[in-house]
Amino acid sequence: MFCLCVSLQLAALERQIFDFLGFQWAPILGNFLQIIVVILGLFGTIQFRPRYIVVYTVWTALWVTWNVFIICFYLEVGGLSKETDLMTFNISMHRSWWREHGPGCIRRVVRPSSPGILEDYSYVSVTGCIIDFQYLEVIHSAIQILLSLIGFVYACYVISIFMEEEDSFDFIGGLDTYSYRQPPQEHVELKPVKPVGK
Repeated sequence: MFCLCVSLQLAALERQIFDFLGFQWAPILGNFLQIIVVILGLFGTIQFRPRYIVVYTVWTALWVTWNVFIICFYLEVGGLSKETDLMTFNISMHRSWWREHGPGCIRRVVRPSSPGILEDYSYVSVTGCIIDFQYLEVIHSAIQILLSLIGFVYACYVISIFMEEEDSFDFIGGLDTYSYRQPPQEHVELKPVKPVGK
């Protein structure tokens, strides 16, 4: 079940594609780390490596925090503005790909009419969107938060199972001097070994 839940978190691949199309470098970096850590968590589960699952668990807490920030950013909570270039590290003026290509959106390129503006520079007018782009971004983040919280709970459960198995593992009789099947012996009888004949 944990593998299924973690595999669903690879939906960050879809999000990665659309963030690449919008040149949003901060989400691209976050999605890349998410994909790497999800693969690491799957590997840790399959190979019984609790440390990898612990890394996944810690990252999941950071991933939830990042997605809460994205929700606050697009809903403009606490002085944040979706019109800033924060998601592109102030490198460019690109915005969310969904801004112009959302469901039902009609995109029109309008040439500037005022003199002094470069001829090849154009304005984009978007109308008729069924759902605004910021709500699509919020929905993406909310789904990632939901999947991450479920993954976090399962990861904690899997870690506890692995730790129980590690504590109860018996190395063919264990490290103690007697097995649970045989009563403890006070003295060990030694027998001489005969050399092999020539």
